[in-house]
Amino acid sequence: MDSIQVHVAGKESPAQETKPRPAHAARSPVDKTLSGASDLLKLLPTGTVLAFQALAPSFTNHGVCHTANRYLVLVLIGACAVSCVLLSFTDSLVGPDGKLYYGMATFWGFYPFNFAGGAAQRSAVFKDLSRFRITALDFVHAVFSAVVFLAVAVADASIQSCLFPDCGADARELLVNLPLGAGFLSSVVFMIFPTTRKSIGYTDMTPHSHSQ
Repeated sequence: MDSIQVHVAGKESPAQETKPRPAHAARSPVDKTLSGASDLLKLLPTGTVLAFQALAPSFTNHGVCHTANRYLVLVLIGACAVSCVLLSFTDSLVGPDGKLYYGMATFWGFYPFNFAGGAAQRSAVFKDLSRFRITALDFVHAVFSAVVFLAVAVADASIQSCLFPDCGADARELLVNLPLGAGFLSSVVFMIFPTTRKSIGYTDMTPHSHSQ
């Protein structure tokens, strides 16, 4: 029995292995915000998002805001939100002549921006464009596009420091989780009420065919 005890005592203990970090470990608020914002960006027009991301650091003075910076930020957010709304009513199609036309949906049909002819020529070339007219679904998508953009804007750290410098812990937590909630709600709405628009600046830019 003594010899067995000596043998065990002299045995070297194996090196302690470092346990890998669980994949499901809780993410920090910053990670949650960035993840939610990146998912929301897929629902917005690319040009508007790039313009906001390019101008926001300068307009907010990297989070160190003066009064002029706050006005600039508000103007930037308002302009980008309006852009999201207006672009929700745009569309594109390939005409009978094989050319790609971009335009705005109207209550009567579709008005192409890059068609050089007059109203009579437009009617002769495009025939019936009534299927492109504005519907209630367009207003739903326009409103939720603006909501998504506002959520992305508020999730930006420099925007938060500029517009909400003295917010408490509860308000900060709301700002962190706002993109997640807005993304979930908007995704559900866009999934239940999908749009067939091929709007300018969005990911799906495959134009309609005039014969469709």
